[in-house]
Amino acid sequence: MRSLLLVDFDGTLCFDRFWRSVSPEVMAQIQSLLFSANRDLIRNWMRGQYSSEQVNRFIADTTGVAYDDLWEMFVRDCENMSVSPKALAQVALLRERFHTVLLTDNMDCFTRFTVPKLQLNAYFDHILNSADHGKMKSDNDGELFAKLAKKIGVSIDQTWLVDNSVSACEHITKQGGRACLVTSEQTCEYWLDSLLLC
Repeated sequence: MRSLLLVDFDGTLCFDRFWRSVSPEVMAQIQSLLFSANRDLIRNWMRGQYSSEQVNRFIADTTGVAYDDLWEMFVRDCENMSVSPKALAQVALLRERFHTVLLTDNMDCFTRFTVPKLQLNAYFDHILNSADHGKMKSDNDGELFAKLAKKIGVSIDQTWLVDNSVSACEHITKQGGRACLVTSEQTCEYWLDSLLLC
């Protein structure tokens, strides 16, 4: 009977950012516009309430950057996210003993551009992105974890989460699951190695 392994993406498997190809000046404008002045827009984008086109149009209209140029850089950056080959190889080995799920609070562009370009379906049995189903990991005290375990047919106490989010790790442990908090010292690869050895 296989256990369940849930692996986060941003800050766990990957550390790249959207729009990283734009100039430092434009990046500063985007950071201020989205992550300071319009934080709700980010959360709603992650819930599938906005498309990547709408967000890039908003940035272009506000900053004066040409939309077509901004969009081209955005898509290219999404397609060229850097993911640790070692971590993916570890996940592939763990599939013998675990149902593997890439569980991410992310945007529509992740499903549309990142997943197919990086062929992430080759490593994970399931990929669950918040933008596709409108639910984030911490919603309703992390009910998604128990629901996912039940749907796959695995007990929550046989469910492991590898994630850099303290709140996500707290939610799963409160339900009886097991958390592997990713930090600069205890990386994703560190935790996957630990699971391979146990």
